[in-house]
Amino acid sequence: MSEAGRLYLITGVTSGREPVFADLRHARILINTLRLEAVQNDVQTWCYVVMPDHFHWLMQLNDESLAQVVGRVRGICARRIGRRIWQKGFHDRAVREEEDLKALARYVIANPIRAGLVDAVGDYPHWDAIWL
Repeated sequence: MSEAGRLYLITGVTSGREPVFADLRHARILINTLRLEAVQNDVQTWCYVVMPDHFHWLMQLNDESLAQVVGRVRGICARRIGRRIWQKGFHDRAVREEEDLKALARYVIANPIRAGLVDAVGDYPHWDAIWL
């Protein structure tokens, strides 16, 4: 059960861990979809990172259910790419009020470093954080 106004860390994974977002065009489609969601549906994005086969999104939920918001983002992205790309379901973790959001955001956007894709966050093109 999701809660309006709560922050969530979402992880969505591609079907079979296919590196769909290694394609620059596909990564930008997902990023533009996340940005559109914020503007059109009043969902606050704190940060995100798009990895080759998944994405992490730290967001604050509006008055819709989490399943509706994430389902819409994944559906729009798949339609724009032109095929089924997502593994069923998604992982979510409600963020506790006392958690340090900047530290959590740093952890999220450092994924490309931990995955060995780049040596520095600034070298990876598919992330953003509200503090920048």
